[in-house]
Amino acid sequence: MPTFIPTDSDFDTIGSKGRKKHVLKKDAFNAFNSSLLGLGELKKESSSTDAIAAIFDLQGFTNFCKQIEPHLSVPLFLSEFLGWLMEALKLEMKRHTYKKGILLWSPLPFLVKFMGDGLLVLWDVSSVEAVKRRNIVVSASIICDNYEKEFLPTIRSKVVEPPPKLRCGLARGTVFSVGDGNDYVGSCINMAARLQKMPGVTFAFNRRGFEFENVSADGFFGGDIIIKQVSIRGIGENELVGILKSEFKSMKAYDRKRYRKV
Repeated sequence: MPTFIPTDSDFDTIGSKGRKKHVLKKDAFNAFNSSLLGLGELKKESSSTDAIAAIFDLQGFTNFCKQIEPHLSVPLFLSEFLGWLMEALKLEMKRHTYKKGILLWSPLPFLVKFMGDGLLVLWDVSSVEAVKRRNIVVSASIICDNYEKEFLPTIRSKVVEPPPKLRCGLARGTVFSVGDGNDYVGSCINMAARLQKMPGVTFAFNRRGFEFENVSADGFFGGDIIIKQVSIRGIGENELVGILKSEFKSMKAYDRKRYRKV
């Protein structure tokens, strides 16, 4: 994505009312425009995609950035974390390796966007059957679990007090391209962002658009998935969400009250 960083050659010194003034040249001034957003042609007609949106968020990342000399720790952590997460997304989608290619459980994401303290991940599920949509949900849960089991033990020897948990919220819905398709908007993205912030849980998905009625579907989570009714700020008072039964049982009493029986 382009950045706006004027150089010395973009400035000039002029005389005005008997005083010298350091001014930004007009060409450089005019270069500060919407092209810096890296979205391409913003007037281009938007296209829609049936998608699953996931927001992966690093719990405690803001406090991690407040440590002494953050310029020494934050780049190292992000380099290790982002590399690990991208590899985790690939590995979770891989079902079997053949000489000529990889058989996938579900399609790889078509967009991964870093947002400062986490990532937006989008999957195109326009022509994906229910079992593969469930696989994406399961994979997201496994990745959150593996952050604590696999990633934290290695990164703790490199940085001080890294973010202790990786949270994830998922939702299915329609996303709409912006510009040349370098970004997307949609209510499911907003839903996913709010789900990953729900109290007492590190993993949650919106019930809308997913099928978990049969035994094989429940078997993906080993019976650890439950559906609850919750109030989600800015969206609805009685939204149905899937959370892990193990997290529900271990959460504090005042958080548990937020999750009502269906």
